[in-house]
Amino acid sequence: MPMDENSLRQRYEQLKQEIHFHNYRYHVLDAPLISDAEFDRLVAELRQIEAEHPDWVTPDSPSQRAGAAPSEKFEKVRHPRPILSLANAFGADDARAWFERIRKLDPRVERAAFVVEPKIDGLSVVLHYRDGVFVQGATRGDGEIGEDITANLRTVKAIPLKIPVEGQKSNVQSLSDLPLFSNDRPATFDFRLPSYLVVRGEVFITLKDFEALNQRLQEAGEKTYLNPRNTAAGSLRQLDPSVTAARPLTLLVYQVVHAEGGEVPATQWELLQWLKALGFPVTDAARRFETLDETLAYVQTWENRRDELGYEADGMVIKLDDLRLAEDLGFVGKDPRGAIAFKFPAREVTTRLLAIEVEVGRTGVLTPRAALEPVEIGGVIVKNATLHNFDYIAEKDIRVGDRVLVKRAGEVIPYVIGPVTEARTGAEQPYAPPETCPACGQPVEHFEGEVAWYCVNAACPAQLVRNVEHFVSKGAMDITGLGIKIVEQLIAAGLVRDVADLYTLKREDLLALEGFADKKADNLLAAIAESKRQPLPRLLAALGIRGVGEVVARDLARAFGSLDALAAASAEQLQMVEGIGPNIAAAIVDWFGREQNQKVLAKLKAAGVWPVSQPSAVSSPPSGPLAGLTFVVTGTLAGFSREGVKEFIEAHGGKVTDSVSKNTDYLVLGENPGSKLQKAQALGVKIIGEEELRALCQPQSPIVNRQS
Repeated sequence: MPMDENSLRQRYEQLKQEIHFHNYRYHVLDAPLISDAEFDRLVAELRQIEAEHPDWVTPDSPSQRAGAAPSEKFEKVRHPRPILSLANAFGADDARAWFERIRKLDPRVERAAFVVEPKIDGLSVVLHYRDGVFVQGATRGDGEIGEDITANLRTVKAIPLKIPVEGQKSNVQSLSDLPLFSNDRPATFDFRLPSYLVVRGEVFITLKDFEALNQRLQEAGEKTYLNPRNTAAGSLRQLDPSVTAARPLTLLVYQVVHAEGGEVPATQWELLQWLKALGFPVTDAARRFETLDETLAYVQTWENRRDELGYEADGMVIKLDDLRLAEDLGFVGKDPRGAIAFKFPAREVTTRLLAIEVEVGRTGVLTPRAALEPVEIGGVIVKNATLHNFDYIAEKDIRVGDRVLVKRAGEVIPYVIGPVTEARTGAEQPYAPPETCPACGQPVEHFEGEVAWYCVNAACPAQLVRNVEHFVSKGAMDITGLGIKIVEQLIAAGLVRDVADLYTLKREDLLALEGFADKKADNLLAAIAESKRQPLPRLLAALGIRGVGEVVARDLARAFGSLDALAAASAEQLQMVEGIGPNIAAAIVDWFGREQNQKVLAKLKAAGVWPVSQPSAVSSPPSGPLAGLTFVVTGTLAGFSREGVKEFIEAHGGKVTDSVSKNTDYLVLGENPGSKLQKAQALGVKIIGEEELRALCQPQSPIVNRQS
């Protein structure tokens, strides 16, 4: 039975509260109470109500996290009070000297307690809340004036869009829900909550998320990022919030800048607990101590275990716990006297670049690596470091024999920052990318405008495990029972040197391998034989030709009908197939032109793996609400599998392609998108989510009308 307007409005408000609560549990406490699918259903229900009642949508709605249009520039914001930096202490003696200076200024310092927090290497932001709703966010800027980046900050899921004010409930049920700090009893709060609250925090990317981001970019042949701090800062200063939304940003809050219409705690220790109770993420590494000796002992333990924090930190901040005392002490220049940054030893050193070596990844991407004169960084002897990509070497003019600056941070692989040009003697050698693959000796492939250099040899030993694993996967030849462990066994035993060798395996070959008995060997051979029946699009997708995924493979099969015809096609003929541009066409021609790949094809043909399909004749145009529209999908969608979303679009008359081009109408954006997002933004392609895709299929969809 449909709800009346009153009940629907109540349900809408309840959904907002529930989603905020579960967002807090997931992104702040790291302790979710429901599954991702259940959370997605709540969001879908909220979006459905908002689609029917757009006038109900308010800035605190979870749907508004990435809802703003790209900006042409950032407006300036004057902070309600100066956002200051801290003076530095380089060791215990400096910290004691700081204490002696402030003790002489105010005798109360003698009895002061201290709070220690990590000094996060991120980007300072200032968040404004009016009547509990997040209304503005800004960069620190020069401390007096920052830039308005509200739309971008809304995409950071750790930032609460709504906090409690007087008479409202918090996103957390009670203080007893919170894993508060371990070395003191939880505080009880009896404050009147401010109607206007401004807080300061640090936005950053964890080391784990940064490494995963770079891994995805490297596998896609895109330019990788140098360090988490610069990546976070650059992400927040994007003019298009959807770019920010695609980056794994998070936040920790540690200071109240301004408050009106209520009270805030008088000590830093209580303040951290109070902020957490309001729904803000705060560090769990904070501790409170009664003496400076205890404080310094704790701080110094972090010098050798800073990697346990999970994010880059260049020190620990020592603060007077008494906030009123800290305020009374005032400032020295722009540095508050009530706190000091205890800096960790630097993790940047210089050493000699002995050679540039090239590694071939499992996807065929060539990655340069620096071979260094061994040097100690943070207690670890470093002999190798990443050079990111060949463009980076050229941009930085890094030469073999250079003295280079190297940085190591956390678990991230050490990387070369750049050369120390003043130390050059003239004997240093400029570097040029290799023309052949170091693993197999075949010519490498590189296209103008792309970062990556590739080896496209189907039998390259450095890629063989990955190539075979892809060939037998469910979306390709779908050989049941042939998992990664067995693939590795077959290659290690010398039974498989390319994908075609799978079809020459014999029963006695398998029985000689550990873990194989009669039934297992027979089942695998039967699955391999069955795969010969796979259609041409499956085989094309299985070959691992760069740019030829399932969609392009299907289009090529329809256009050419056989591998023989496709191998004979020119780049111009290939580009006549919709969705295939010059780079993919060149990659296909290049792949079929390689002698080693031709040998693999000949072996497949001899084994009977040579499907043929009838090239498609001219047919009636597709019908449905998506007819005439071309889509590209990137990232993971909650309500669709990869194949499911393609079937959904095609069932409604649309076309799905693998690559973004000027002919793409929509990019469907999911979680953890790849490089297609940046290309779509550069070309001005409209970007939609799963719910907008479903809405397109509704009669008289306003989205379709705008596009047509």
